[in-house]
Amino acid sequence: MLSAILFDLDGTIVNSDPIHYQAWQQILLRYNIEIDEVFYKSRISGRLNPEIVQDILPELSVAEGVKFADEKEALFRQLASYLQPLDGFAELLEWTKTHNLKRALVTNAPRLNAKFMLDVLGITAAFDQIVIADDCVAGKPNPAPYQVALSKLKITAENAIALEDSPSGIRAAVGAGIQTIGIASTHEPEVLQKVGAFMVVPDFTDLHLWTLLNSSIEGDLSLLQKN
Repeated sequence: MLSAILFDLDGTIVNSDPIHYQAWQQILLRYNIEIDEVFYKSRISGRLNPEIVQDILPELSVAEGVKFADEKEALFRQLASYLQPLDGFAELLEWTKTHNLKRALVTNAPRLNAKFMLDVLGITAAFDQIVIADDCVAGKPNPAPYQVALSKLKITAENAIALEDSPSGIRAAVGAGIQTIGIASTHEPEVLQKVGAFMVVPDFTDLHLWTLLNSSIEGDLSLLQKN
């Protein structure tokens, strides 16, 4: 039986990717690097900043890379003061409260970004646990952040579902043994299904999502995989 829902943040609770894309575009122009959406989705989206910087700007020292990433995230926060959650998120949050489900946030976002977005959205107190990748042995796609969340919630993977928008996030959740629903806000549904999402929806208003969630409350989570 379902006892917890584990939420990613960027791209799942809030479609922040267009703003991240804009910030990356602006800051990479300083290095005469122009990026398009294909580049962003394949080389940036869902990855940790140290990996991104090492991949795109390998000439930077570690200290320079940290400074660059900090400047990019500061630019993101400057541009992201009017974020809104995905459609249906408020209703889903209330539904979890009605059914006494635990909630955890599991994110690769830098700590300052996570705090900023939660504050802007007014949902800081909505989660029983908040797991930041920086606090784990590794970030997504490593399953460690989800394993930490399960441990903190004192539940097993069989009693949880995860909501994720990126291939790296889905790999992490599935790697931790958690049934994972893809949110197709930033990637095509086929991409998310290919890496392990057993279901993909556009947002939290999807009727199939609600049918499955209500079924999971009434019975075994295996019902989710059969639909």
